Amino acid sequence: MLKRERHQYIMNKFQEVEKINTIDLALELDISEDTIRRDFNELNNKGLINKVYGGAFLAKDRSNNVFDINIINEEKKIIVGQKALSFLKEGQVIIMSGGTTNLSFCKLIPIDFSATIYTYSLPIAMQLSQHPNIELIFIGGKLQKQAMVTIGIDVVQVLSKIKADICFLGVSSIDDNQGLTEKGYEVSVVKKEMIKASGKVIALATSDKINGKMMHKVCGLEQLHAVITDLNATSPKIKSFVDAGVNVI
Repeated sequence: MLKRERHQYIMNKFQEVEKINTIDLALELDISEDTIRRDFNELNNKGLINKVYGGAFLAKDRSNNVFDINIINEEKKIIVGQKALSFLKEGQVIIMSGGTTNLSFCKLIPIDFSATIYTYSLPIAMQLSQHPNIELIFIGGKLQKQAMVTIGIDVVQVLSKIKADICFLGVSSIDDNQGLTEKGYEVSVVKKEMIKASGKVIALATSDKINGKMMHKVCGLEQLHAVITDLNATSPKIKSFVDAGVNVI
């Protein structure tokens, strides 16, 4: 399929759906995710669509507020976030990674909740800044603009000095053999450091991230205290994880 034909296909698809997921479209067209991202970038530059982390939606839905992030599969992410609330305890020291699943989770945290939270995600920092009893520590560094998270040695050095009770880790891909994997090397390094710094690690993964593999490994399943999904415990998609002894919630 030529680029012009792909662009028309994408615009036609928006007549059927409000949002398009990058990974799903790449699989549908049997092309690379990078090709889809380039197509999204070109259509975004033309003002036809609004490219967001993980996908795109029509430009007519574009928000003037940079922190008013449109969340793909929000219903699934709310289910994950509701389950994750049970791991919160007053006074905890928490590390919160980036991603829209964690952002959905943060929106559900009670307004009077008291804790110390470290994050390298700008959207999550902005969301948590509304909580008067949360001591919020934003970890500065080089900004990865697409995901709006900081990366680099400065972030790693800060994390290496933290002793957190728990880490809520966003998931790009999780597989019963490979564990957690990331597309970007620098993000994978930061997440490894988050795991080292935390007493418990809770992975937040919507069903579309399960049984996927990316280039850079973050950790094995044995390093996770629990994996929270939007699926129920009897779903065939997570059977291999349950059989492997993973605490799937």
